[in-house]
Amino acid sequence: MTTIAWFDGRLVDPRGAHLSVLDHGFVVGDGVFETCELLDGEPFALTRHLARLTTSAVGLGIDPPQDAVVRDAVAQVSAAWNEAEPGVVARLRITWTAGLGPLGSDRLGGPGTLVVAASAAPRHGDAKVHVVPWTRNERGALAGLKTTSYGENALALARARAHGAGEAIFGNNRGELCEGTGTNVFLEDERGLLTPPLTSGALAGVTRALVLDWAAEAGIPVREETVPLSAIHTAAHVALTSSTRGISPVVEVDGVRKEPGRLTLAMGELFPLKQRENLDP
Repeated sequence: MTTIAWFDGRLVDPRGAHLSVLDHGFVVGDGVFETCELLDGEPFALTRHLARLTTSAVGLGIDPPQDAVVRDAVAQVSAAWNEAEPGVVARLRITWTAGLGPLGSDRLGGPGTLVVAASAAPRHGDAKVHVVPWTRNERGALAGLKTTSYGENALALARARAHGAGEAIFGNNRGELCEGTGTNVFLEDERGLLTPPLTSGALAGVTRALVLDWAAEAGIPVREETVPLSAIHTAAHVALTSSTRGISPVVEVDGVRKEPGRLTLAMGELFPLKQRENLDP
């Protein structure tokens, strides 16, 4: 599988040894990241992703990377990807850590570490989800931040796979529907599309925001609404959004079949058209 990687100012062999064993992102997961699509070698919604990267870094208490440096690294990786795999949609990941640190939670306060890499985007088939027994802490220090501390997500996704699903769904500590491991959740009812508010502890997904904006522009009723976790089981229609899937219907929740909703399918057709109209909305 082709992987293009950038580190310390240049393209590097992704299989080589580059990152220090003392990097705090490796030692304690002290870092943030963003993932976006490369469409025809161009990053989609890069400005939105970089804004959220900065928000996550500030929320984590580390200095954000310089915007120009990140954009230059992204441009180098994008060009190399387009040369190596022309026409292939890629997943581009920007990772920023606190830099070198001790073998513990204290920080040294030195310069951060930037890594940008790209590989082929995953192909998402019919979405099947499993609701896991663990909760998101909507009042936690990392709530709403896209950090590299993904142990909970890895464990939840492994449980979902064991139950024949491709995504895990979390509730929060108040018993409300929250999000997936790498997705936001939408439900569809007779009033339109709805998604949990960010006060649920859900990540402010870039695709989530674009669906809210573009649905409203197209006259598709859409809203943010607090709902109980049980709503994902009782709703007639469920959908997921993420940077590598756009919006896609969920066909199964904990083994129970779900039919794609009419409005979900309409947004599924509209989303890629809007993407091509403006690669940096």
